[in-house]
Amino acid sequence: MTTAEPEIKLYGAEWCPDCHRSRNYLDSRSVAYEYINVDGDDDAQAYVKQVNDDRLIIPTIVFPDGSVLVEPSNAELARKLRD
Repeated sequence: MTTAEPEIKLYGAEWCPDCHRSRNYLDSRSVAYEYINVDGDDDAQAYVKQVNDDRLIIPTIVFPDGSVLVEPSNAELARKLRD
């Protein structure tokens, strides 16, 4: 049996409090996601900058529909997950 990869990608860093909050929110609701640590990952940093007008803003969360939330509040995450 194969396990599908999570379709949500969360770009963040261990030192980022907002990243921890977003991860805790997703974890508490058993939402599968791939965590991508941007520290030392040039490709991940380049992607985050590409979607944020050349700024490295985290957390940047990418959803299966291609939409992106940047530094979302828990309420914003809740609304998006209901869509």
